[in-house]
Order: sequence, then C-alpha cells, then structure tokens
Amino acid sequence: MRLLRMAAALQALLACTAAMAQEPAKGGPERWEPDIRKMEEADRKTPPLKAGVVFAGSSTIVMSKPERWFPELKAANRGFGGSQIVDSTLYADRIILPLEPSLIVFHAGGNDINAGKEPEQVCADFGAFVRKVHAALPNTRIVFMSLMATRSRWKHWAKMAKANALVEEFCRGDNRLWYVDMARYLMTDSGEPRDDLFRTDKLHLNEEGYRVWTSVLGPVLTRLLWKPAAARVAG
Repeated sequence: MRLLRMAAALQALLACTAAMAQEPAKGGPERWEPDIRKMEEADRKTPPLKAGVVFAGSSTIVMSKPERWFPELKAANRGFGGSQIVDSTLYADRIILPLEPSLIVFHAGGNDINAGKEPEQVCADFGAFVRKVHAALPNTRIVFMSLMATRSRWKHWAKMAKANALVEEFCRGDNRLWYVDMARYLMTDSGEPRDDLFRTDKLHLNEEGYRVWTSVLGPVLTRLLWKPAAARVAG
C-alpha cells in the first residue's frame, strides 16, 4: 500500500511539474500593487508576529477573518481577491516570506480554472509556490484548502475536482504539506453545492459557510501547531 501511495504521489508530481508555471494573471501584476502596498504599510505601522501563521491566497482567504475565528493564533491575512496562485508566488517575497511563518494556510486555484487554466497547471503553480516558500523557509508547513464546488462555477467543477486530486497526491510526497478536503463539507449528499453556505453571489462563503470552514480547519491547525504531524492529508 505504501509503495502504491508513493507511486501515486510521484505520478502527481510529474503531472504537475510537466506544466510550466505560467506568468501572473492577465492584466499584469501591477494591478495588485494597491493591495500589496496596503499590507506593507500596515506591517510598517504594526509589525506582525514572526514565525506565526499566515493565511494566503484569493478572496476566500481575504474574507476568512482568522483574527475572529482563530484569535489565539494572531495570524496575518495575506489574501487578495481575484488573485491566482501565481500572484501569491510573485508577491511572496514582499508579503509572506518576511513574516517567516511556521505555517501557511493557502487557498487559491478557483480563479485559475475559471480563467481557463488546466488542472495540471493549477497543481504546477502550487508546486512553484511551495518551492519558493521552502527555498527561503525549508521547515514551513503549508496547508492547502481544497477548491470548492460553487453554483456560480458549477460548470468548472470537474476540472476543479481533478486539480484537487492532483494537489492531494502532490502533498502526499512531502511531510511539510497538508491537503484539506473542504469540498465535501460544502456539498449535499447528492454531490451538489450547498447553496445555504454561500452568499447570494453563489461563489463566496457566508457566515455559516465560514463556520463549517473553521470547524474543519481548526483541528488541523491544532494538530500541526501543537503536535507532531502524524499524517499528511486531512478532511
């Protein structure tokens, strides 16, 4: 069984790295400058805790409010709405790595698929993010919160599910990486998105949706921050 898992992880790694990491999302990286500068200015005024927890990624991270749900962590939020994985990688030097986090909670990739990227590319881009973080901070753990099935992007769910599967196998190959399957907690027994957990845009989580998000993520953070990692896939 162990050999089969190792083979699957290797296959996922090859599939992910076969796609070259793309350039930042259309429109140019400069479109994120206001968001990045705002974070840098806030850090200058109130330096964040180093060696702590950083939440990074797209709008789901922006609205996750870790300071409310996980006040004891004193976590830094480094999400910016509408971003793709490559954007977080590009700006990691400015908004993530200076904080020297011991753990990163990462969620992005839905915008990538919506923009036309293939699942293999999403996994490759996440691999590039991981490599950039670990080149500077080799011991940092990274938790990948899976892509979610939403009514507004239901037509893309097959590709998102494949991207999740690839990232899950990729994470199995490194004990510093954790994959959390959020998708199944946000779907009905019949495999449809739970609309009651999303805002009226049918894309972003509402209050109850984040309550579910927190109930799944919380035990993972507790295990990683206070106990040795005994497994690499959660959910």
